[in-house]
Amino acid sequence: MYSPIEYLKGVSAVRGDLLRKELQIFCYRDLLEHYPLRHVDKTKVDEIRSLTSSTEYAQVAGKLVSKQMMGEKSSKRLVAHLQDQTGIIELVWFQGINWADKLLQMGQTYLAFGKIGFFMGKPQMAHAELEVFVSQPKTKQYLEPIYPSTEKLKAKGLNGKAFAALTQEVIRSISEKDLPENLPQELLQQYKLMRRFDAIVQIHLPASEQHYRQAVRRLKFEELFFAQFTIQSLRINRHKTIRGWKFEKLGDLFNRFYEHELPFQLTNAQKNVLREIRKDTGSGHQMNRLLQGDVGSGKTMVALLSMLMAADNGFQSVLMAPTEILAQQHYNTISEQLKNLPVNVQLLTGSTTTKARRPILEGCENGTVQLLIGTHAIIEDKVIFKNLGFAVVDEQHKFGVAQRARLWKKNQIPPHILVMTATPIPRTLALTVYGDLDYSVIDELPPGRQPITTVHRYENARPQVMDFIKEQLALGRQAYIIYPLIEESSKVDYENLMKGFEEVKSFFPEPKYWISMVHGKQTAEQKESNMKRFASADTQILVGTTVIEVGVNVPNASVMVIESAEKFGLSQLHQLRGRVGRGAEKSYCVLLTGSKLSNDGRERLKIMTATNDGFKIAEKDLELRGPGEMEGTRQSGAFEFKLANIVEDKVMLEVARESVIAILENDPDLSLPENQPLKQYFQSRKGKTPWSKIS
Repeated sequence: MYSPIEYLKGVSAVRGDLLRKELQIFCYRDLLEHYPLRHVDKTKVDEIRSLTSSTEYAQVAGKLVSKQMMGEKSSKRLVAHLQDQTGIIELVWFQGINWADKLLQMGQTYLAFGKIGFFMGKPQMAHAELEVFVSQPKTKQYLEPIYPSTEKLKAKGLNGKAFAALTQEVIRSISEKDLPENLPQELLQQYKLMRRFDAIVQIHLPASEQHYRQAVRRLKFEELFFAQFTIQSLRINRHKTIRGWKFEKLGDLFNRFYEHELPFQLTNAQKNVLREIRKDTGSGHQMNRLLQGDVGSGKTMVALLSMLMAADNGFQSVLMAPTEILAQQHYNTISEQLKNLPVNVQLLTGSTTTKARRPILEGCENGTVQLLIGTHAIIEDKVIFKNLGFAVVDEQHKFGVAQRARLWKKNQIPPHILVMTATPIPRTLALTVYGDLDYSVIDELPPGRQPITTVHRYENARPQVMDFIKEQLALGRQAYIIYPLIEESSKVDYENLMKGFEEVKSFFPEPKYWISMVHGKQTAEQKESNMKRFASADTQILVGTTVIEVGVNVPNASVMVIESAEKFGLSQLHQLRGRVGRGAEKSYCVLLTGSKLSNDGRERLKIMTATNDGFKIAEKDLELRGPGEMEGTRQSGAFEFKLANIVEDKVMLEVARESVIAILENDPDLSLPENQPLKQYFQSRKGKTPWSKIS
């Protein structure tokens, strides 16, 4: 199974090198895990006239009536036409032209299989798979596998048909001992799963459609099971082996604040999370918890109460934010809330002067600074703590893994870690991507918060939208107007922003109105300055790009206008909308678009106007875009599944997770006889799984 791929009959050294580079196929096992895209009934031949725009793939048989080389250099292509009794289809090649040209002989009848498109109302097939048509297709089985390939591989003769031949060659040469079972027998029986060897054979060469479905189901479960096994093993190992500071009491600071200083009553969700944190920090093991909550759900209050818990037990805390303006806002809010308590709170950012920095660093080192709020400046080596016991990372996806890890080294025993995000993450994605962390959710908003009214307006309603902003400004409110900037280097987007800024100024002329602008091409100082002007109400309108997505808290802002809203993803639209509705006044979000919308774009806008629930929006975003494109996920930790889909297979994911947890709780070292297949499988794939961390 681990023999180099070039040892296989039909794979030369050149082909082997190409397989490694193009598809990461290094050995026989990798080839078997290169699953077919689909299977086709190669005994069925379609009439050309039966092809329609809804036909995805087809197989036709016809006489070659023309072929012609067209274009030059990069635009060179081979165009041919096959004719059956019902019509003509065009075949075209942009790659592998010489191979196709040699194969095609005028007057010969060919069988062509491929994806159907239409050009000028006529059917077309690009890069068709070809063979000479005798009378019936020369196939050995009813269902023939179709494999993904690349243009470079096809140019070397490694098309889907060649992959099928190579895979059959491997399957002929192996037996069940080469692909031993890796799941416990009890799981196979409980969930009626096909055995591993049979599943590998049947996914490539199925005896029937039913056999194929059973093989896919078995292999999907295996993928989800081992992904969960890896992350749950890491989580359990961390719980067992990494010591943490023990917070043994709720003392005077926590109790005084809770009873006399709380600005609002905690929601039940906040209370539940505090109980989880209290349990973790009292266990003697390090807490590493993800706290997820929508914008305005009260995550920072939970963090503050947790840091007071640390102070009551003689420990220092830090709160690290991704931007200076967000750090400043946390500092202002928390200092105000703690003004009646003897807690020394300090702010440390890149802008802190050398003179101001010195006493802060001294206070951290001698323990008099109990709560340090700041940016990544707090993880610098010169920041030394006497006894750091609790660390909060806000908007954690804005920090790199290495940056967060430096917090661990700020004490001889790592501090407890609470990472917070306002980017809603669907449960299925959280279990897959963040499964090694303990996971808390605040899923309700504090009482008194008014829902934001969201409306969709087309470009022709712009004057009315601007008049509405004027009405809000006349009431003393402020407004955001946001433009898409897909890439900071995108010239077109930048020009659109500048043009939009001039247009806004024409609607809101100075000196009656004052406008700030922020975008990615400004220096950090310019951005901070313009944001601060808006935050202090020196300007009434902030025109910008998504750089304001995180870090601006202006309760007086009641209107958010998002230009070209169809260009934004759902999560980003929701994050932007969360910049308003932070005060007591009624707030509004206006989604402005052109008149032509894609189906996906229309669906996103429909969801945004229908709900303010970030979790519902995130679930829909996952359905529309898939897990690979979701914002705020730990891309480096995301599992890339060959078959499983965490949206379509979320029930199977939950079942796999529960099965893993049950096995590990009962037998964490996999020492029981029934778990030996699991252990042996992990040991055979040491390079791909963290077995050293598991055992």
